[in-house]
Order: sequence, then C-alpha cells, then structure tokens
Amino acid sequence: MNTTVLYSVSEGIATITLNRPHRLNAINPELLSGFKSALDHANADADVQTIILCGAGRAFCAGDDLKEFDQQVRNPAETRAYIEHIQDITRGLCLNDKMVVGAIHGWAVGGGLEWTINCDFVVMAQSCRLFFSEISLGVFVTGGVTRLLVEQIGLQNARDMILLGERYSASDAAELGFSWQIAEDDEVMPLARSLAQRIAVLPAGPVKNLKLALRKSPTADLESAMALETEATLEGFLDPLSADRVRDRLS
Repeated sequence: MNTTVLYSVSEGIATITLNRPHRLNAINPELLSGFKSALDHANADADVQTIILCGAGRAFCAGDDLKEFDQQVRNPAETRAYIEHIQDITRGLCLNDKMVVGAIHGWAVGGGLEWTINCDFVVMAQSCRLFFSEISLGVFVTGGVTRLLVEQIGLQNARDMILLGERYSASDAAELGFSWQIAEDDEVMPLARSLAQRIAVLPAGPVKNLKLALRKSPTADLESAMALETEATLEGFLDPLSADRVRDRLS
C-alpha cells in the first residue's frame, strides 16, 4: 500500500498529507502516484466541499528528491512521463471545482512551492522558507507557475523569484500577496481547518462557479467574464435551495 500520501475525509473536508517526512516530503514517483490518487478521490466525492493540503514532519515539501534524479532521467520518454505526472497534480489542484486550502510549514521548495502556489488559499507558518531551485540546477519550473505566479505577484516579482532563486520568508510571501494568513507553526492546521469549514458550509454551486470564473478571468475578455457570471447567477437564482435561504434571511 502506498503510504507516501495520507488521505482522510471529515465534515466535508478532505485532508491530503504528503508523508515522506524522512525526506522532507521530497517528490518521487510513489508520492506523485499517491497524491494523484488522493486528489482523484477528493474531486470525485460529492460529499467533499474543500481540500486541505499539508505535509508531515518538519516541512511541507522540499521539491524533487534529488537522490533519485538519476532514475528520473534514464530516457526521454520516462522523463517526459514523470514531468507529466507532476503537471497532473496541478491539474488536480487547479482545474477541479473544489477550493484548496494549503497548510504550509517549514520548507516549500521547487515543486513544493509550485503546489503552494496552486492552492486557492494558503495558511503559512512563520517557519516557512520558500524558493525555486530549478533554474540554478539547469532544469525548469512546472505547476503552471509561469502563468499563475505572474497573476499573483506580477511579472517582475515572478521573474525575480523563479530566476534568481532567492529565499523568501512567510512575511515576504504575505507582502507579495500569495499567502492568505501567517500563523505560528502550531496554529497553522487549526486555522486552515477553520477556513476550510467556513468554505465547506457555503452553497457548493456558487463556490464551484467562482473557482472556475476566477481561473478563467486572466485570459477572458469582459463579455466572456460576464457571460460566465450570467450562467452562474442564473443557476443560483433557479436553485430551490437559494429561495429557501432568502426566506430564512428575511425571517
């Protein structure tokens, strides 16, 4: 059984925990397989409204496991497949219809930082240290960050962060605008769960449509954005549960 990723569901919240603490949850094929399986379960489960992503031990994720690098570059076909498995995680985090809350502590490096950026909300521990190591190693970033990070912090900041590989603190991340809140290390999971619970009790339809609309907004023209809003608003207006909520609010 694959134990490199743990999965549990409670009160409409799926918790996905990267579980290679002896390697600071560094990425290898087994972890990718377990992560994708957990995401597939969460995204297919109608009872799951929100996903929490976290890491066991002293770090969230230290990026690719460089001790296994030789195995990842044995031939071009296998290397491409490995990279696509990494990209599949971003697809599962970003192209689903459930909000993802990252509970991030310790190191978030390379792929671990990419997955942090993929979250809809990030609760970050004071202990967090973030950086991209890829360019300095002669490889490249994945996780859609060449678009997503630019959206979040602007072109120049994204260029600096990816190219120069500077180490950023939780405070730096908050200043740049890609963490929702900073907390003491022992408060990160309680705060992330509290946020996830707030989201989980909201009507699922509008939450799903908001995630879709916001993901499309950077490339959508105004008419396309308003067309999506119209369809989502129509869906909400015609939902009998919305009428019940309005009556409750008025009573």
